[in-house]
Amino acid sequence: MNDRVIAKLVDVSKYYGSGEGRVTALSSINLTLLRGDCVVLVGLSGSGKSTLLHLLGCIDKQDEGQIIIDGIDTSLKSLEQLAFLRLEKIGFVFQSFNLIPVLTAYENIELPLLFKGYKKNSIKERVDDVLEEFGLHERKHHYPRQMSGGQQQRVAIARALVTQPSLILADEPTANLDSQTGAGILDLLIDLNMKKNITIVLSSHDSVVLDKIKTVVHIRDGRIVHTNISTC
Repeated sequence: MNDRVIAKLVDVSKYYGSGEGRVTALSSINLTLLRGDCVVLVGLSGSGKSTLLHLLGCIDKQDEGQIIIDGIDTSLKSLEQLAFLRLEKIGFVFQSFNLIPVLTAYENIELPLLFKGYKKNSIKERVDDVLEEFGLHERKHHYPRQMSGGQQQRVAIARALVTQPSLILADEPTANLDSQTGAGILDLLIDLNMKKNITIVLSSHDSVVLDKIKTVVHIRDGRIVHTNISTC
Protein backbone atom coordinates (compact mmCIF):
# COMPACT_ATOMS: atom_id res chain seq x y z
CA MET A 1 0.00 0.00 0.00
CA ASN A 2 1.12 3.56 -0.72
CA ASP A 3 3.03 4.76 2.35
CA ARG A 4 1.13 8.08 2.19
CA VAL A 5 -2.05 6.18 3.07
CA ILE A 6 -2.71 6.16 6.81
CA ALA A 7 -6.11 4.45 6.65
CA LYS A 8 -8.14 2.68 3.98
CA LEU A 9 -11.66 1.27 4.21
CA VAL A 10 -12.82 -1.06 1.44
CA ASP A 11 -16.51 -2.06 1.18
CA VAL A 12 -16.90 -1.80 4.95
CA SER A 13 -20.29 -2.61 6.50
CA LYS A 14 -21.39 -2.80 10.12
CA TYR A 15 -24.61 -4.26 11.51
CA TYR A 16 -26.23 -4.32 14.93
CA GLY A 17 -28.70 -6.98 16.02
CA SER A 18 -29.75 -9.99 13.97
CA GLY A 19 -32.63 -11.41 11.99
CA GLU A 20 -35.55 -9.08 11.37
CA GLY A 21 -34.20 -6.72 14.01
CA ARG A 22 -30.85 -6.24 12.28
CA VAL A 23 -29.92 -2.59 11.75
CA THR A 24 -27.39 -1.46 9.15
CA ALA A 25 -25.12 1.12 10.76
CA LEU A 26 -22.71 1.39 7.82
CA SER A 27 -23.07 0.04 4.29
CA SER A 28 -20.27 -0.48 1.75
CA ILE A 29 -18.05 2.36 2.97
CA ASN A 30 -15.00 3.15 0.83
CA LEU A 31 -12.65 5.81 2.17
CA THR A 32 -8.94 6.55 1.90
CA LEU A 33 -7.12 8.88 4.31
CA LEU A 34 -3.65 10.20 3.54
CA ARG A 35 -1.03 11.40 5.99
CA GLY A 36 -1.75 15.01 6.81
CA ASP A 37 -5.41 14.89 5.82
CA CYS A 38 -7.89 16.85 7.90
CA VAL A 39 -11.43 15.56 7.44
CA VAL A 40 -14.81 16.26 9.02
CA LEU A 41 -17.63 13.71 8.96
CA VAL A 42 -21.03 15.33 8.62
CA GLY A 43 -24.48 13.79 8.98
CA LEU A 44 -27.60 13.64 11.11
CA SER A 45 -27.62 11.81 14.43
CA GLY A 46 -27.73 8.09 13.71
CA SER A 47 -26.20 8.48 10.24
CA GLY A 48 -23.15 6.37 11.15
CA LYS A 49 -20.49 8.97 11.98
CA SER A 50 -19.59 7.62 15.41
CA THR A 51 -19.68 4.02 14.16
CA LEU A 52 -17.22 4.94 11.42
CA LEU A 53 -14.89 6.59 13.94
CA HIS A 54 -15.09 3.53 16.19
CA LEU A 55 -14.15 1.24 13.31
CA LEU A 56 -11.30 3.52 12.24
CA GLY A 57 -10.10 3.54 15.83
CA CYS A 58 -10.28 -0.26 16.17
CA ILE A 59 -12.71 0.11 19.10
CA ASP A 60 -15.15 -2.06 17.17
CA LYS A 61 -14.78 -4.48 14.24
CA GLN A 62 -16.55 -4.37 10.90
CA ASP A 63 -18.85 -7.20 9.80
CA GLU A 64 -17.85 -6.94 6.15
CA GLY A 65 -15.01 -5.40 4.21
CA GLN A 66 -11.43 -4.49 4.97
CA ILE A 67 -9.88 -1.79 7.15
CA ILE A 68 -6.16 -1.09 6.87
CA ILE A 69 -4.47 1.22 9.38
CA ASP A 70 -0.93 2.31 8.54
CA GLY A 71 -0.41 -0.80 6.41
CA ILE A 72 -1.92 -3.20 8.96
CA ASP A 73 -5.01 -5.22 8.00
CA THR A 74 -7.13 -5.00 11.17
CA SER A 75 -9.36 -7.92 10.19
CA LEU A 76 -6.39 -10.25 10.72
CA LYS A 77 -5.74 -9.03 14.28
CA SER A 78 -7.08 -10.23 17.60
CA LEU A 79 -8.79 -7.84 20.03
CA GLU A 80 -5.59 -7.74 22.08
CA GLN A 81 -3.55 -6.87 18.99
CA LEU A 82 -6.07 -4.17 18.04
CA ALA A 83 -5.74 -2.65 21.51
CA PHE A 84 -1.98 -2.43 21.00
CA LEU A 85 -2.50 -0.93 17.53
CA ARG A 86 -4.74 1.77 19.05
CA LEU A 87 -2.11 2.57 21.64
CA GLU A 88 0.64 2.81 19.01
CA LYS A 89 -1.09 4.60 16.15
CA ILE A 90 -4.29 6.34 17.25
CA GLY A 91 -5.32 9.14 19.60
CA PHE A 92 -8.93 9.77 20.65
CA VAL A 93 -10.75 12.95 21.61
CA PHE A 94 -14.34 12.64 22.83
CA GLN A 95 -17.29 15.01 23.15
CA SER A 96 -17.53 14.32 26.89
CA PHE A 97 -13.72 14.64 27.39
CA ASN A 98 -13.53 11.13 29.00
CA LEU A 99 -11.00 12.22 31.59
CA ILE A 100 -10.65 10.09 34.70
CA PRO A 101 -12.06 12.27 37.50
CA VAL A 102 -9.78 10.99 40.27
CA LEU A 103 -6.63 11.75 38.26
CA THR A 104 -4.98 15.13 37.78
CA ALA A 105 -4.32 16.64 34.35
CA TYR A 106 -0.77 15.30 34.49
CA GLU A 107 -1.93 11.81 35.50
CA ASN A 108 -4.59 11.69 32.78
CA ILE A 109 -2.06 12.63 30.13
CA GLU A 110 0.59 10.16 31.31
CA LEU A 111 -1.81 7.20 31.28
CA PRO A 112 -1.17 6.04 27.67
CA LEU A 113 2.58 6.21 28.28
CA LEU A 114 2.23 4.04 31.38
CA PHE A 115 0.29 1.50 29.32
CA LYS A 116 3.11 1.53 26.76
CA GLY A 117 5.70 0.89 29.47
CA TYR A 118 7.67 4.12 29.18
CA LYS A 119 10.23 4.87 31.89
CA LYS A 120 9.39 7.50 34.50
CA ASN A 121 11.90 10.10 33.28
CA SER A 122 10.75 9.77 29.68
CA ILE A 123 7.11 10.08 30.77
CA LYS A 124 7.79 13.26 32.73
CA GLU A 125 9.60 14.86 29.80
CA ARG A 126 6.82 14.07 27.32
CA VAL A 127 3.95 15.06 29.61
CA ASP A 128 5.63 18.33 30.60
CA ASP A 129 6.22 19.10 26.91
CA VAL A 130 2.55 18.71 25.93
CA LEU A 131 1.35 20.55 29.03
CA GLU A 132 3.55 23.48 28.01
CA GLU A 133 2.49 23.24 24.36
CA PHE A 134 -1.20 23.43 25.27
CA GLY A 135 -0.84 26.12 27.94
CA LEU A 136 -1.76 23.73 30.74
CA HIS A 137 1.40 23.68 32.85
CA GLU A 138 -0.21 25.66 35.67
CA ARG A 139 -3.11 23.16 35.66
CA LYS A 140 -1.00 20.00 35.81
CA HIS A 141 -2.04 19.19 39.40
CA HIS A 142 -5.71 20.11 38.91
CA TYR A 143 -8.48 17.51 38.71
CA PRO A 144 -11.08 17.67 35.90
CA ARG A 145 -13.68 19.19 38.25
CA GLN A 146 -11.27 22.07 38.88
CA MET A 147 -10.94 22.92 35.18
CA SER A 148 -13.21 24.58 32.63
CA GLY A 149 -14.65 22.60 29.73
CA GLY A 150 -12.08 24.07 27.36
CA GLN A 151 -9.21 23.17 29.69
CA GLN A 152 -10.54 19.62 30.05
CA GLN A 153 -10.72 19.23 26.27
CA ARG A 154 -7.17 20.53 25.96
CA VAL A 155 -6.08 17.87 28.46
CA ALA A 156 -7.94 15.27 26.39
CA ILE A 157 -6.15 16.41 23.22
CA ALA A 158 -2.80 16.42 25.04
CA ARG A 159 -3.50 12.85 26.20
CA ALA A 160 -4.31 11.86 22.60
CA LEU A 161 -1.11 13.47 21.32
CA VAL A 162 1.38 12.37 23.97
CA THR A 163 2.02 8.99 22.30
CA GLN A 164 2.78 10.77 19.00
CA PRO A 165 0.05 8.98 17.02
CA SER A 166 -0.31 8.94 13.25
CA LEU A 167 -4.07 9.47 13.44
CA ILE A 168 -6.30 11.49 15.78
CA LEU A 169 -10.04 10.78 15.86
CA ALA A 170 -12.33 13.36 17.45
CA ASP A 171 -16.03 12.68 18.01
CA GLU A 172 -17.92 16.02 18.27
CA PRO A 173 -14.97 17.65 20.11
CA THR A 174 -16.61 21.09 20.35
CA ALA A 175 -20.19 20.01 21.14
CA ASN A 176 -20.04 20.57 24.92
CA LEU A 177 -18.23 23.89 24.69
CA ASP A 178 -19.36 27.48 24.16
CA SER A 179 -18.73 28.91 20.70
CA GLN A 180 -15.56 30.82 21.59
CA THR A 181 -13.97 27.91 23.45
CA GLY A 182 -15.03 25.48 20.74
CA ALA A 183 -13.41 27.67 18.08
CA GLY A 184 -10.19 27.64 20.11
CA ILE A 185 -10.22 23.83 20.34
CA LEU A 186 -10.84 23.58 16.60
CA ASP A 187 -7.94 25.94 15.88
CA LEU A 188 -5.74 23.78 18.11
CA LEU A 189 -6.63 20.62 16.15
CA ILE A 190 -6.06 22.35 12.80
CA ASP A 191 -2.71 23.67 14.07
CA LEU A 192 -1.66 20.13 15.05
CA ASN A 193 -2.64 18.91 11.59
CA MET A 194 -0.66 21.61 9.80
CA LYS A 195 2.46 21.70 11.97
CA LYS A 196 2.83 18.02 12.84
CA ASN A 197 1.24 16.51 9.71
CA ILE A 198 -1.05 14.38 11.89
CA THR A 199 -4.09 13.00 10.11
CA ILE A 200 -7.22 14.23 11.88
CA VAL A 201 -10.76 12.93 11.40
CA LEU A 202 -13.55 14.54 13.38
CA SER A 203 -17.32 14.42 13.36
CA SER A 204 -19.32 17.58 13.88
CA HIS A 205 -22.57 19.47 13.40
CA ASP A 206 -20.84 22.77 14.16
CA SER A 207 -21.04 25.27 11.27
CA VAL A 208 -17.73 26.82 12.39
CA VAL A 209 -16.04 23.45 11.86
CA LEU A 210 -17.48 23.21 8.35
CA ASP A 211 -16.25 26.72 7.58
CA LYS A 212 -12.68 25.95 8.67
CA ILE A 213 -12.25 22.38 7.42
CA LYS A 214 -12.83 22.04 3.70
CA THR A 215 -12.50 18.27 3.39
CA VAL A 216 -16.02 17.13 4.19
CA VAL A 217 -17.44 13.59 4.05
CA HIS A 218 -21.24 13.58 4.09
CA ILE A 219 -22.86 10.46 5.57
CA ARG A 220 -26.53 9.57 5.30
CA ASP A 221 -28.16 6.33 6.50
CA GLY A 222 -24.80 4.60 6.85
CA ARG A 223 -23.52 5.53 3.39
CA ILE A 224 -21.08 8.14 2.13
CA VAL A 225 -23.23 10.25 -0.19
CA HIS A 226 -20.78 13.01 -1.06
CA THR A 227 -17.16 13.94 -0.43
CA ASN A 228 -15.68 17.38 -0.91
CA ILE A 229 -11.89 17.05 -0.83
CA SER A 230 -9.63 20.02 -0.13
CA THR A 231 -7.19 20.91 2.66
CA CYS A 232 -7.44 22.57 6.10
